[in-house]
Amino acid sequence: MLLRRATALPKTLQNLRLFSPAATSDLALEHALETQLDYLPGFPRPDAKHAETILAVPRSDSGKNISAKERKAGRVPSIIFEQEDGQHGGNKRLVSVQTNQIRKLVTHLGYSFFLSRLFDVEVRSEIGSDEVIEKVRALPRSIHLHSGTDAPLNVTFIRAPPGTLLKVDIPLVFIGDDVSPGLKKGASLNTIKRTVKFLCPAEIIPPYIEVDLSLLDVGQKLVAGDLKVHPALKLIRPKDEPIVKIAGGRVSDQQKDQQKKDQPKKEQSKK
Repeated sequence: MLLRRATALPKTLQNLRLFSPAATSDLALEHALETQLDYLPGFPRPDAKHAETILAVPRSDSGKNISAKERKAGRVPSIIFEQEDGQHGGNKRLVSVQTNQIRKLVTHLGYSFFLSRLFDVEVRSEIGSDEVIEKVRALPRSIHLHSGTDAPLNVTFIRAPPGTLLKVDIPLVFIGDDVSPGLKKGASLNTIKRTVKFLCPAEIIPPYIEVDLSLLDVGQKLVAGDLKVHPALKLIRPKDEPIVKIAGGRVSDQQKDQQKKDQPKKEQSKK
């Protein structure tokens, strides 16, 4: 649905909560009113095959011993936060989620991609029960993995109902490297950033952002302001922050030796 400017806020935006001082500016509000809060053609959207409901059960207490018991029982200690500023949580609900389910999602999606995707979290009275205490739309805010086994140790979620704005680190996916003039010349790709933080409406958080390298030559770079995103997304970092650069290849010692050997031959041929 296209949201047009009006004297009074339309109902769909009356409860829009802006959790960043910058987002409360007149410009941001005007932008929100004129933006189509839906995924646009040509921009990445979440793959439906990964749309999964995360099952959770209430957890009455926290602490090192409680967490250890939960992990031993095959569950991951988790917290569902209320929103305060789009990034940090306020009131919280202690829950535990299933280790196997979280491990599978992180493996299939990838670490950064898991943290940029919304999930339905269904809190049930106990494992195996059909009694649903609460069902919320939430964004994984952070996840800690075991350094040796990559097993999830804890997960933090933040509620993401429609009409809210969230600060999200969106993963970058690089395309066009096979036709980049600079890379074809043997230059190297210097990846400076792998994620970029945006303020996103909960309805249209992109799973990733494509970075097109197809026109980059040696010495050229792309900055955060060059990224093509939905107009409703607001870049949080400076626009001139570098993302990627095509760096000229260094001459190896072997190549230097070969050049020295070739030099006399070139001088002789000139004579």
